[in-house]
Amino acid sequence: MPLPKPPAQRASRLDATAYSATLTPSKPGARPAAPVPTATPAAASAPSAEVLRLPTPASPASGAKPEAPARQAAKAPARSAAPKRSRKAAEAAKLFVLDTNVLMHDPMSLFRFEEHDIFLPMITLEELDGHKKGMTEVARNVRQVSRELDQLAASLKSSSIEEMAKGLPLAGTGHREAEGKLFFQTELIDTPLPQGLPQGKADNQILGVVQALKGLHPGREVVLVSKDINMRIKARALGLPAEDYRNDKTLEDSDLLYTGVQALPADFWERHGKTMESWQQGGTTFYRISGPLVPTLLVNELVYLEAPGATPLYAKVTEITGKTAVLKTLKDYGHQKNAVWGVTARNREQNFALNLLMDPECDFVTLTGTAGTGKTLMTLASGLSQVLDDRRYSEIIVTRVTVPVGEDIGFLPGTEEEKMGPWMGALDDNLEVLAKGDSSAGEWGRAATNDLVRSKIKIKSLNFMRGRTFLNKFVIIDEAQNLTPKQMKTLITRAGPGTKIVCLGNLAQIDTPYLTEGSSGLTFAVDRFKGWAHSGHVTLARGERSRLADFASEVL
Repeated sequence: MPLPKPPAQRASRLDATAYSATLTPSKPGARPAAPVPTATPAAASAPSAEVLRLPTPASPASGAKPEAPARQAAKAPARSAAPKRSRKAAEAAKLFVLDTNVLMHDPMSLFRFEEHDIFLPMITLEELDGHKKGMTEVARNVRQVSRELDQLAASLKSSSIEEMAKGLPLAGTGHREAEGKLFFQTELIDTPLPQGLPQGKADNQILGVVQALKGLHPGREVVLVSKDINMRIKARALGLPAEDYRNDKTLEDSDLLYTGVQALPADFWERHGKTMESWQQGGTTFYRISGPLVPTLLVNELVYLEAPGATPLYAKVTEITGKTAVLKTLKDYGHQKNAVWGVTARNREQNFALNLLMDPECDFVTLTGTAGTGKTLMTLASGLSQVLDDRRYSEIIVTRVTVPVGEDIGFLPGTEEEKMGPWMGALDDNLEVLAKGDSSAGEWGRAATNDLVRSKIKIKSLNFMRGRTFLNKFVIIDEAQNLTPKQMKTLITRAGPGTKIVCLGNLAQIDTPYLTEGSSGLTFAVDRFKGWAHSGHVTLARGERSRLADFASEVL
């Protein structure tokens, strides 16, 4: 249907006398009880839109004389300071005071508070200035924050304090999701803190700013946001609201993390058997199902059905089209004839993991689980099998985050690979297990095999990954729970054609400061890659290391 033509001429303006004679407010109770001063000729020519929006006496914006009520004059600056938000929305928006460690942790945190406003104390800018030098992750984040603040400040028409006090629109640099404003501390705030707190400490100065803002804005909620637990405790002890920065968390509860495995209901065949299609291809059985279960499935999710007296079903979802899904039965790696470099699956989840690790169409695999569930052993065995037997990949590359559990032992001598040697104890242990598999080769044969295996495994440091591209490699990222989401993105984007990346980690053993189970890079990757046709995830539940290790992981 074509749109109507635009009007040919502008409508005539309504005369002020006719406006006042013909239009009345829709609600009689909207007029104030106080007597209204007589409007002057300047007020009589006020724009009609102002009267339609607010059926109240003429405000200072409409040209009224100073005899207008002071209450109207008090409302006018609030309306002009936030033209994009209504007065009610501006009052409901909170004022968040950011601690320095929030900006150091997430440089884009300025734009994560939706419609709320942000206040930066002067001491926060001073602390940022003190951490901008260096090549660490913190220094890079600080420099990015400084660039963002500079772009926001560049939108100012002048450098006057009055214009800075109005606030900078956070959406001015293209971040449409940030509807609030950024306020800098433009004047000295001298608020005495309790005598027990020293005045010279930066944290205490920020607490003083929060306390002063709470007094300056009694009708508004002022909240301190900090990653420092002790600072939040001190703020609450002073009666100041404080919160953790939670926007970096992928999940609030780690129990909600995608496991990659789903148990089929006991009546699966009864509810889905009537409309099911099945066929065989290459020794594998496929099932096309339609029913209430399909909306709960994801591509590459692993499903199983175990019932007493019936043949168990272990399958992977390979396709979801509309209201139908295709299930593909899995290879049984628990049988010795399907052993991978001498390793067989000891439980259901290990069998699922080996199916993903040996699948050439699965480019990205994540394995999580407690200590002793076989993550590193299975990954290394499948990597050796595909590098040396199948020639699918040219070599194995192993890397991990060098975060010590206890005190750091200092600098390590040697080349990059020699420096990474002490961190790769888990790799050496698993290679020793894999080398013991062939007892018929003799001592000389085992030594030759070890040399061949070692030549196909390269150990790389995480610090030198920027700018690299891995072609046709099998990449293992061990202890991935200690990676930040940004580091995880840096590693995964190194993958070139024909490369497979496997991330291993235990979310209960995070050693990196400021990282939790919800904000870990491993959690981030599992959540973002679920449902992609070329990725898979398995949470390994049962430990297979030893009865001692299994009992210790449960009770300690």
